[in-house]
Amino acid sequence: MLFDVGLLVLRLIVGLVLFAHGAQKLFGWFGGYGLKGTAGWLGSIGMQPATFWAIVAGASEAAGGLLLALGLLNPVGSLGIIAAMLTAIVKVHWGKGLFATNGGSELPLTNLAVALGVALVGPGAYSLDALLGIALPQPITWVAGLAAVALGAAAAMAAPARQSAPAN
Repeated sequence: MLFDVGLLVLRLIVGLVLFAHGAQKLFGWFGGYGLKGTAGWLGSIGMQPATFWAIVAGASEAAGGLLLALGLLNPVGSLGIIAAMLTAIVKVHWGKGLFATNGGSELPLTNLAVALGVALVGPGAYSLDALLGIALPQPITWVAGLAAVALGAAAAMAAPARQSAPAN
């Protein structure tokens, strides 16, 4: 029982925080910059086409976070979070160490670890999957999901850098 309560706490806190973070990117909610601002920032770090990657990042966090919080369709939400966090670690935090005080990867790494842990052990008894009797087919869900994560993260990490203006 306490195991399931622990999973519920992890899912709710991390899932809802990630939902809010994605909503900041997509809609400007909770003090965020919205799609235009997010696309501008992603473009400034070389993620092109910036609006496409802003939608992907925001949707991965918002939808993944909501699915994680609800314990619904495990491991789909977790896989979206993992893809977004891998991309954030490599494109934004790489080379800055571990701790956030220096722009390091501690927060996305922690989010990734929670998402992976829930994906591996399941969402627990206090989840919509348990309530509705949902169990996605295994191992095909994992194989397809990990392939999508790998392809999406690789595409994001390989996104072409913004072209510099020609020198005069």
